[in-house]
Amino acid sequence: MDRINFGIVGAGWRTEFFLRIVQACPERFGVTGVVVRNPEKAATFAKRWGVPVFATLEAMLEKSAPSFVVSSVPWDVNPGVLVTLSERGVPALSETPPAPNLEGMVALWEKIQRLKGRVQVAEQVHLRPHHVAQLAVAASGKLGTISQAQVSVAHGYHGISLMRKFLGITFEPARVHATEFKSPLIAGAGRDGPPEKEGVKTSTQHFIRFDYGNKLGLMDFTGDQYFAWIRDERLLVRGERGELSGRSVAYLKDFRTPIRFDFVRHAAGIDGDLQGNHLQGIQAGEEWVYRNAFTPASLMDDEIAIATALVKMDEYVRTGREFYPLAEGMQDHYLNIVAQKSLATGATETATEQPWSR
Repeated sequence: MDRINFGIVGAGWRTEFFLRIVQACPERFGVTGVVVRNPEKAATFAKRWGVPVFATLEAMLEKSAPSFVVSSVPWDVNPGVLVTLSERGVPALSETPPAPNLEGMVALWEKIQRLKGRVQVAEQVHLRPHHVAQLAVAASGKLGTISQAQVSVAHGYHGISLMRKFLGITFEPARVHATEFKSPLIAGAGRDGPPEKEGVKTSTQHFIRFDYGNKLGLMDFTGDQYFAWIRDERLLVRGERGELSGRSVAYLKDFRTPIRFDFVRHAAGIDGDLQGNHLQGIQAGEEWVYRNAFTPASLMDDEIAIATALVKMDEYVRTGREFYPLAEGMQDHYLNIVAQKSLATGATETATEQPWSR
């Protein structure tokens, strides 16, 4: 298996996920260079991660030959990076939403189509091991035709992408209504670690309803869920023959025979197991519905998902087989923009056909 060598533009928090994956799986992944424009930050970054650092994208492309480049930059910078890569014929993996607003996405879409750019989006939530396992059960037919997905897993476009996957929705029009609820919460951990003292913060919860006529998506999320120790993710998927609720499944084998089973994670390194600390896979009943392709690397679920996106991006570069096309990434963000408009106006808004949906 050839090593996947890629470049990165940007040196923010999300870039570190890619670099940790490279360090954990050096035989699978390599970084040809990282673009860091700030000279002081570049020196610190190069010393910490031991990777080649360049001041500009042009310099990185001239002195290295990545299979593709990850754009991990702020929303407003991302379109320029994607266009530059497309002009040079370099495949791009867009780690952030493609553009900050609808106008920006439409303009970017037209440019990428004109340039025949090769762009995929690094949407990783549906590639997390447990969600891969859940999606496999939902797609198996055991639940019947999926008509409802209630998702409390991730914010905005991330959660919307997972909702669409479970419902089998792509670019269909939808009626969207959003509300919010504020409540007190003991402040928990954040990106920088646990809190130093007890304090109370305001937790803002968003409820978003996506009505597709014969299918319904419900988003329920508060940003505290990412790090808080007392706010868990929740997921409910329903079909006429059964439902999936978190780590449990109930369905009808026939109209008189209910079947129930749980998802079971198998991990190495527990008790006397000396194979190392890593996820092996997930079973649903007697079936393996997920096997970790990156054993024995010690990676958290989100890193496994991002590593999976890198593998799929490499396959796209070699075969042209898309795994999360630019159009889908734009649709996720567009639906979130419509939801935010409903949240601001209090009215039910309509998500309509956009250029990328054609």
